[in-house]
Amino acid sequence: MVSLRRRDFITLLGGAVAAWPLPLCAEPSERVRRIGILINLAADDPESQARRAAFQQRLAQLGWTDGRNVRIIARWGAGDAARIRRHAEELVASSPDVILATTSPGVAALQRATRTVPIVFASVVDPIGSGFVDSLERPGGNTTGFTLFEYGLSHKWPELLKQIAPSVTRAAVLRDVTLMTGVGQSAVIQAAAPSLGLELTPVGVRDADEIERGVTAFAHRSNGGLIVTGSPLTAVHRDLIVTLAAQHQLPAVYPFRYFVTSGGLISYGPDSIDPYLRAAGYVDRILKGEKPADLPVQAPAKYELVINLKTAQSLDLEVSPSLLADADVIE
Repeated sequence: MVSLRRRDFITLLGGAVAAWPLPLCAEPSERVRRIGILINLAADDPESQARRAAFQQRLAQLGWTDGRNVRIIARWGAGDAARIRRHAEELVASSPDVILATTSPGVAALQRATRTVPIVFASVVDPIGSGFVDSLERPGGNTTGFTLFEYGLSHKWPELLKQIAPSVTRAAVLRDVTLMTGVGQSAVIQAAAPSLGLELTPVGVRDADEIERGVTAFAHRSNGGLIVTGSPLTAVHRDLIVTLAAQHQLPAVYPFRYFVTSGGLISYGPDSIDPYLRAAGYVDRILKGEKPADLPVQAPAKYELVINLKTAQSLDLEVSPSLLADADVIE
């Protein structure tokens, strides 16, 4: 697998974005294939841009170039369930050969719209529990892809919160209870809390107002911290969440690096870009005739611990050498 760096994706995107809406002419003898993309974030979100750039760069390395032998039709959900459903229907109506989808809401919307168009997902936590596939080894149907993590990973977040901020005795858990994955992650955190001496407070993430109200109310008492679970809505509202954590001086642990690069304290989770590189490989195989039903669902290739030292210093936290030794440090 080709190793690509995030800044390369943005560089690629900067040079290519102006050309995306202007399809070029394919070779006369070459059939132009159609690839749909449904991303849960907004079009101008840097993480969204990096994911699309990684996917398209890997596709190009495999011989599929937008405007030459493929046409890429992209839609962005921006965390809005109604918009995601509408875009899913639009993509299916465009008669694509395959669709790349992110997160459970996007996959669910696409499966409601079609059971025949191949779907490759690249950010789903529990594809079996969500009913997207029959099994990881033999997905069946028209859907396969790459998972983010298993629920068991969630126990690391309260552990890391106590490691980096030992004085924390209370934690607000930001989770989306409308998703099975939100409930599953919360259950694991709840099971881990007693042995760590943590009192948990659930905070919903349906919109910015709910997040701000919940975090502000929680912060009125001392010795608090935040545990942010992985979901489309926490990703969409990450800048608000990071800002609230800083405003109320709350140590916080997050599921992905991009929260920490936005100013968050610490994260543990899979590389959020790698699934899009790997998904391009599955799209390539499907365009060459393989079926999603025969392509096994794959787990993340690696996990990463990331710490923002500037944020730690602003919270008067002394990060232990053992934690620093295992982490990718952002100065």
